[in-house]
Amino acid sequence: MPYTDLLAADRIVLLVAPGNRDAVLDAASRLLCDGSPSTTQAVAEALRAREHIGSTGIGHGVAIPHCRGNVHREARAAFLRLSAPVDFGAQDGEPVDLVFAMSAPAEGAQQHLETLSELASAFADAGFRDALRGARSLPALRRLLLLQRAGGREGRAA
Repeated sequence: MPYTDLLAADRIVLLVAPGNRDAVLDAASRLLCDGSPSTTQAVAEALRAREHIGSTGIGHGVAIPHCRGNVHREARAAFLRLSAPVDFGAQDGEPVDLVFAMSAPAEGAQQHLETLSELASAFADAGFRDALRGARSLPALRRLLLLQRAGGREGRAA
């Protein structure tokens, strides 16, 4: 399943005051859980536990915090563009301003790995990263990410 199929427009946001890594993970958890307090805490804890294993900062200012568990029946994703970069402990030392968070069911290990691979490839594209950073509005950012469903990067000029 393409990573864009896991996104919903209301889970793509511009985060003005990210604070620190934990605050970003909390914001991502709220988006992933559609604001439900009963599941947000569980996802936040799972994302933090994954970060303690090793940073999900993949370089070039991008992080892909992710977790698996029994919170959701289907994988879901959220995207946050941060107004100020946050240290995620990425190997290249660059702070993160593009965050693609994902929560997947425990039994979806193969799909989870395939989606992570697809995300790493997408974010390896400097033009894609630049387009996401350069989007002048939330609707433009959402178009860039959701247009990927068509299999192209038509929205770069947004």
